[in-house]
Amino acid sequence: MNTNAAANLRPSGTQAFDQTIWEDSQALGSQLQVLRERLFPPEAKKELRTFSTAEAAKLLGLTESYIRSLATDEDGPIPEKSAPGRRRYTLNQIHALRHHLTKGKTSYVPWRKGDEHLQVIAVTNFKGGSGKTTTATHLAQYLALRGFRVLAVDLDPQASMSALFGYQPEFDVDENQTLYGAIRYDSDRRPLAEIVRQTYFAGLDLVPGNLELHEFEHDTPRVLASGEKDGDSLFFMRVASALHSVADNYDVVVIDCPPQLGFLTMSALCAATAVLITVHPQMLDVASMNQFLAMTSQLLSVVRDNGGNLDYDWMRYLVTRHEPNDGPQNQIVAFLRSLFGERVLTPMMVKSTAISDAGLSKQTVYEAPRESMHRQTYDRAIESMDAVNCDIEKLVLQAWGRAPK
Repeated sequence: MNTNAAANLRPSGTQAFDQTIWEDSQALGSQLQVLRERLFPPEAKKELRTFSTAEAAKLLGLTESYIRSLATDEDGPIPEKSAPGRRRYTLNQIHALRHHLTKGKTSYVPWRKGDEHLQVIAVTNFKGGSGKTTTATHLAQYLALRGFRVLAVDLDPQASMSALFGYQPEFDVDENQTLYGAIRYDSDRRPLAEIVRQTYFAGLDLVPGNLELHEFEHDTPRVLASGEKDGDSLFFMRVASALHSVADNYDVVVIDCPPQLGFLTMSALCAATAVLITVHPQMLDVASMNQFLAMTSQLLSVVRDNGGNLDYDWMRYLVTRHEPNDGPQNQIVAFLRSLFGERVLTPMMVKSTAISDAGLSKQTVYEAPRESMHRQTYDRAIESMDAVNCDIEKLVLQAWGRAPK
């Protein structure tokens, strides 16, 4: 059937599918912009809430009474007062307290030193909906709260991580303002330091994402087929090279990988020093993960044979969206633990309405105030997140040869 004949089969008065979805995209984008301006007016920037004395004490590993005594120390950072008799701390002030308390020691400031190498954690899965972005974003924020210098890299063209940090990809991230700008093959490539953005989380910077990242998937096959040489590294070394250029500014990089096994994901895995694979404990998801592992092994073996670095400090599976009272889920978790042993993190990320409720306003549970939702639900979500991220923090410290706290 020729093209004209096929076109004549379309009912009269209808339009082509590409036109329909383009119009839907424009309508949806404009409404999302309206919603965003309601939540965050153009003149306002997203800000991190302040922390109570109890929360500051927990973050610093000190008692509340000692924190209160520091508030009257003339040489220390003085927190702002809110309600009478109560003090609230910004994250900047908590970081300042870390430095104030250190006084020659290193126990309160966890920055890497000496020959401790940059930790690059790739959070990945082949299947969408596994909690990958939720995991990566909360991990980056947790580490920043703990005093590490963190760079979050949104490598997913859908850019959900960027949205959580207050950047709507189609409006706030222009051409050449994603990691693609630092790894592209042509003369428009720019230093990663020019792309990195500060966030409202003190100590946490972001490389935002948007659909532009797809260009790397299109460019790489063309370059490989043509044999072009740009005087720089092979495709699987480009992310590592870009991160190396800003390594002195950070302790940990957290990469939110795209939910497919393409050139971006392979390049991220070659840049990584550690890999975290998210797993939703459902049989279809586990079967999908099996295919992901098999395909990843085959493709990366070729990369390794050509000089790619695949020596990791650690690799772990993280069970996400876990429902403790779900019998079949618990059977799958037990099955995974019997197969992979300690490579399955002991803590699991529970499925929680606190996470979805916070997400409605583009927040994480670390940002949302406790009083904004049911307290038991909030506390359970925080406890789960902290347990997971604390175990990952221990793995980071062990990779540096430090004893976990």
